[in-house]
Amino acid sequence: MSQFLAASELVLNSDGSVYHCNLLPENLGDTIFLVGDPGRVPSVSGFFDQVDFKTQKREIVTHTGTKNGKKVTVISTGMGTDNIDIVLSELDAVANIDLVSKQIKSTRKQLTFIRLGTSGSLQEDIPVDSFLASSHGLGFDGLVHYYAHSESFSDHPFVEKFIEAVDWDKRLPRPYLAEGDAEMLKKAIDLGFYSGVTATATGFYGPQGRVLRLGVQDTTLNEKLSRFRYNNMKITNFEMETSGIYGLSKLMGHRALTINCIVANRFTGQFSKDYHQSMLQLIGMVIEEFV
Repeated sequence: MSQFLAASELVLNSDGSVYHCNLLPENLGDTIFLVGDPGRVPSVSGFFDQVDFKTQKREIVTHTGTKNGKKVTVISTGMGTDNIDIVLSELDAVANIDLVSKQIKSTRKQLTFIRLGTSGSLQEDIPVDSFLASSHGLGFDGLVHYYAHSESFSDHPFVEKFIEAVDWDKRLPRPYLAEGDAEMLKKAIDLGFYSGVTATATGFYGPQGRVLRLGVQDTTLNEKLSRFRYNNMKITNFEMETSGIYGLSKLMGHRALTINCIVANRFTGQFSKDYHQSMLQLIGMVIEEFV
């Protein structure tokens, strides 16, 4: 067993649950659906056969129940890889740290994370209301650089070629590339979903090239992302979570896949007229096929 984890490092609530997520081991399924919006949690758990547990703290809402005889969880992360760092770290702690003794367990449990989110297309031929599974997350957020053994994510030849092709600003974090679970990705492709590399930004406006009152440093970034190719890989869409999910999952030994409903196309200027219905269709399909 490892050394005792200090209370300042493994922060717990008075009932012994992890601090932000309010979860104990009995509250967590091995398959976990990640959504950004707390309001989307009941939309997902509505497809469960039953819901046995609910909790909420700040924007983190969790429902756990059963589907097809299996224990499953849906949890809201909020937006951005900073929240992903909190939620995935605490979910891993619930599964792989003894919360009573505060020691890392000798036998590790592998969790399966499936993000059900929304995203903007960076390719003209990927229309709104379509579904896209991320083969990789291309992170502009810098999250994995804070963790040991993450060098391979940023030393990837895709990253080297990308930095050169787009003339990446050296003041920004070095991009990194993390891969999703190949088995789940194949299942999504077999369902007819688009697939490609998902760029993960640190914000919704300037970091994704949107201009309101403030200008952006690189007005052609989206065009560069759309044009970039490395072997058979291309950047298909923009969002704010996938690289963190894939990077942390790889480092922790978990499986992960992001599946997004495309709600906007950045080149045709279209936005979905009713993406809520498209999301419900996506949620139903994924839960039926992946649980």
